[in-house]
Amino acid sequence: MGPIKMKDARARLSDLIRAVEHGESVTITKRGKTVARIIPPDMAPAAKKAPDLSAFRASLKAAGKPLSQVVIDNRRKARF
Repeated sequence: MGPIKMKDARARLSDLIRAVEHGESVTITKRGKTVARIIPPDMAPAAKKAPDLSAFRASLKAAGKPLSQVVIDNRRKARF
């Protein structure tokens, strides 16, 4: 299916979804520029997963008091 204007896409959304279900991709334009593309799920690129950082996090060692305790201590000092 060729490009379709945004205004027409709103009016024909059911038809566009039906076309995508049958394997077509739909390009929606606004003022002649592509603003959206509807594609079937099997054509979608694989989602990139974030790397596993659990080993890195375990290797980090925090020194000193927890930040929450530092904030509480500073609030107590500022009151008097």
